[in-house]
Amino acid sequence: MIMDNNNGNTKEEDYKRETAKGKAGMVVTAHPVATSIGEKILRDGGNAVDAAVAIQFALNIVEPMMTGIGGSGFLMVYNAKDKATKIFDGHVRAPQAAHPNMFLDDDGEVIPFKERSIKATAVGIPGILKAMDEALSEYGSKPLSDLIEPSIEFAEKGVPVNWVLCDALENFEYRLGEEARNFFMPEGKRYKAGDLLVKEKLANTYRILQREGISAFYDGEIGKGIISCIKELGGFMELSDLQNYKATIDEPMYGTYKDYAIASSMAPSAGGFTVIQILKILESFDLEQYDVHSWEKYYLIAEAMRLAFTDKKAFLADPEFAELPLKGLMHDDYIAKRRSFINFKSRNNAIEYGNPWIYDSVNKSAVIPQPNDEDISETTHFTVRDRWGNIAACTSTVEHPFGSGIMVSDYGFMLNNELTDFDSVPGGMNEVQPNKRPVSCKSPTIIFKDGEPVLTLGSPGGPTIISSVVQTIINVLDLNMDLKAAIEEPRIFTPMGPHIEWEAGMDMTSKGQLEAMGFVFNEVPHSIGNVQAIQINPDGSNYGAADSSREGCAIGLDETDYHA
Repeated sequence: MIMDNNNGNTKEEDYKRETAKGKAGMVVTAHPVATSIGEKILRDGGNAVDAAVAIQFALNIVEPMMTGIGGSGFLMVYNAKDKATKIFDGHVRAPQAAHPNMFLDDDGEVIPFKERSIKATAVGIPGILKAMDEALSEYGSKPLSDLIEPSIEFAEKGVPVNWVLCDALENFEYRLGEEARNFFMPEGKRYKAGDLLVKEKLANTYRILQREGISAFYDGEIGKGIISCIKELGGFMELSDLQNYKATIDEPMYGTYKDYAIASSMAPSAGGFTVIQILKILESFDLEQYDVHSWEKYYLIAEAMRLAFTDKKAFLADPEFAELPLKGLMHDDYIAKRRSFINFKSRNNAIEYGNPWIYDSVNKSAVIPQPNDEDISETTHFTVRDRWGNIAACTSTVEHPFGSGIMVSDYGFMLNNELTDFDSVPGGMNEVQPNKRPVSCKSPTIIFKDGEPVLTLGSPGGPTIISSVVQTIINVLDLNMDLKAAIEEPRIFTPMGPHIEWEAGMDMTSKGQLEAMGFVFNEVPHSIGNVQAIQINPDGSNYGAADSSREGCAIGLDETDYHA
């Protein structure tokens, strides 16, 4: 019997929880409680959007370090009836008082990340609830109050603390402000696995939202509580910032890879562009000829990643504030030039951002070097497919673990620190400006073949989101791996420099070959991302799989599971 070190289960028990088949519906999230709530909504006649909204409220209870109503998210919805795909963009925006120099000290030096990321000035205007509200208005079939109710019940009776939250408290205790510290560390002691976590204040907040709707968060009691809390801690957000917040409904970023069409997130998320650009760079290398553990596979992915990330860092921003050379970045000739840097001999030290403007009509913008001092960010991804074939895929976050560390007094939820996704050194396209959205890496993705969806997936992990999504796609589409195996296959991540982060289980011969080619590996492997995915079979049935790096859970439904 093989035991899992994190939760005491056998590998077989975990696999059973993390995978599911269903002919008429599928829910996959990073926590069993959230998945069960999504399943309940589907069983009660709700659709994929209804379930996604209910899941978001649930995750605020069970993954407060990853996501919550004080954060943001990109919700991608595929409507089977009209075959339309839309993104409900609930990304944070900067308050009116935000300014380009806000992350510099009096001497003009960048404030260290660990300091600037836990200040009230790092809090962006939360948008996830507005995005969910917009999606419900367009596609929902159940009232908001019904979708919140299951989470209230769990908040009031309590949920056992799992190893994921324990690890976050152990590793990121320093991020907790006073209110959050008192909650997560009663009498100075961190919650332990199995302890019951009861959230009465959050339950009361949810009751307010049930009675008054999402407006209570932006223009009512909850909003006033948010502003009071931020002001008390030296922040500059005003109630008018909340009142004026607007989510957008966007077209996805579209691209092709071999015989597949890909829909992913659009700017201000750089995720969709970077996922698609990496795949386009790799397309002609015919990855299917290489073994899944081969050095060639890892090498190609690493170099393509470095090429795309240098472009991502230089050219992506909020399209409401900057002209993005997306046409140039995806031009066939530009992709061919980027591909030519891959030589199969060594790590190419000449890799730098390219010149997409020669293939585009937009104005050239300045590229300002930025410090590379950020901590790993955490997020969550979940996805639902209902019995009518609709899909909801959402990546939501409070950014870094526990966000800003600020828990809103009397309301029981964490506030994000997403303004740190802006450039700390001003002058570039991603500098801080009022009402602007910072660059994100969220990459909720749906893949189509012959006009029909065949795979939907996403991941948390800041910039590692992109690498996790790309490698899972390659494992499924090119290497014909089972979806669960594709998710569990050890991943790598390298944004620009020589360093490669890697997961345990990587082939050591391949690792040695890459080291001989000039790559430098982190001394210790660690988990990269947390992919949740649904594969849609030709007969319309679903196969769902959750990543083992959290307490993921997939539940499938058949027609006989639905209430009469």
